[in-house]
Amino acid sequence: MNLADLNKVALAMVTPGKGVLAADESSGTIKKRFDAISVESTEETRRDYREMLFRSQEAMSKCISGVILYDETIWQNARDGTPLVKLIEQSGAIPGIKVDEGTQGLPNCPGELITAGLDKLAERLKKYYERGARFAKWRAVIDIGNNIPSMTAIHVNAHALARYAALCQQAQIVPIVEPEVLMDGDHDIDRCYEVSERVLSQTFQELRIQRVALEGMILKPNMAISGKKSPRPSPVEEVAEKTIRLLKACVPAAVPGIAFLSGGQSDEDATAHLNAMNRIGGLPWKLTFSYGRALQAAPQKAWSGKAENVAAGQRAFTHRARMNALATKGEWEAGLEKKVA
Repeated sequence: MNLADLNKVALAMVTPGKGVLAADESSGTIKKRFDAISVESTEETRRDYREMLFRSQEAMSKCISGVILYDETIWQNARDGTPLVKLIEQSGAIPGIKVDEGTQGLPNCPGELITAGLDKLAERLKKYYERGARFAKWRAVIDIGNNIPSMTAIHVNAHALARYAALCQQAQIVPIVEPEVLMDGDHDIDRCYEVSERVLSQTFQELRIQRVALEGMILKPNMAISGKKSPRPSPVEEVAEKTIRLLKACVPAAVPGIAFLSGGQSDEDATAHLNAMNRIGGLPWKLTFSYGRALQAAPQKAWSGKAENVAAGQRAFTHRARMNALATKGEWEAGLEKKVA
């Protein structure tokens, strides 16, 4: 493992003014997104849609530091035969790959999940590296509900995240470590804080046990935020203040950067929260975004599967990328959303 090189990639991924595009939706997830815009999900439509994003020159070169790809996408070529990985590299962004294989039920823990995909991961990482991937992503899912999460679920998911991270670094690939505490319930922000603190503490304990070099990884956490069904939504400032308190309590300063997931927040909320945190400032790590839906919902709608809408889709993507890029520097304002991309 060459830690200096891993650290260089990790720092490039969290360059102020840039963030990560999560374009790694599984076939099932992208089908749901396409259903919503009445587009049939085929290998070709998925390729065309992602090619549209990767050819958005302004967004990709100025606002995007890296792109997380799905297994299908990393092997695909654009319509003109150029590998999609090359389009990403040509824009100056770093190609990455989602390597987990989704979730399955956790034995003896009703309603809780464990992420699969460690088997043969070492061989897969070699092939992804040869194809151009320089970072990877693995998502663990922790739900909040009656009597959950259990200590079992927290422990086994943290252990798997650390195993994945160690295998990545061995393959000279920067791991994005994503322990996501879901915002699906009716819990308040303090319950989210308490669970997230347990999850992050356990995750870093496992990373140390498995000798993962913290300088060569990126953390992709949820924000401290009330559940979607909570009767008390959290104000922007409270989300920013409590999330920073949480990170300071759990995340060592050696980690180069934190790229937040949007986790079902609206586009504007995800941007406002990131912006408020960067306004607080004075942090040991760079704070940026690793958004999927919060960067893509608008361009998907604008494109709607029609070749004549590609330019409109790219404008919508560029606008969202620009707004989030400003938020990485604490320079976003709600008024800018009204300005046409």
